[in-house]
Amino acid sequence: MVKTGDRKLTIDTGEPVVTKEDESMDYISRDQAFDLLKKYNKDPFHIQHALTVEAVMKWYANEQGYGEDAEYWGIVGLLHDIDFELYPDEHCLKAPELLREGGVGEDIIHAVCSHGYGITVGNGTTIDVEPVHEMEKILFAADELTGLIWSASLMRPSKSTKDMELKSLKKKYKANGFAAGCSREVIARGAEQLGWELDELLEKTLRAMAASEDSIHAQMAAES
Repeated sequence: MVKTGDRKLTIDTGEPVVTKEDESMDYISRDQAFDLLKKYNKDPFHIQHALTVEAVMKWYANEQGYGEDAEYWGIVGLLHDIDFELYPDEHCLKAPELLREGGVGEDIIHAVCSHGYGITVGNGTTIDVEPVHEMEKILFAADELTGLIWSASLMRPSKSTKDMELKSLKKKYKANGFAAGCSREVIARGAEQLGWELDELLEKTLRAMAASEDSIHAQMAAES
């Protein structure tokens, strides 16, 4: 359950810029972004989650008609939890500093911080950076859901998302004791922000993860 606290913070990230064609954007390559992620994240679980969200965001970019910006959407997904491993109590608060030091533009910083919108982190601060663009809303909606889908896949004989059906995922979603750290409230709010039925979000994100599973395993094997 997402908590709402008394103290809110508006992070000065500038206006969100959401296409790589805009001349005001400071571009960072995918390889640079991955190196930056690994500078602050060593746990394989966190690396795999970052790669998963990257792949899901790229899939959604193509699915929603933003194919030319798929790598950009992916970079946002790759970096979205950059501060979580070392600064869990300052999640989405420490990220702007780390990203600016890495040469990341304000557009990506805004998108990264917006996935924590409305969430109260460990130090008592509520993140007040609202997702604006469709890309940011999808990141907000899909982030928690990828964790739930991954946990559900590990319960299957195949240990895979590729043979998982929507009805199976929905059963796990409704089981509040399962993957309790994956907030159903956040997932539902994300679907609402997108104007989607919950089933649409579940089905699309499941398809995105199934399509990218082999690639993520290969990348993790290369990192080990």
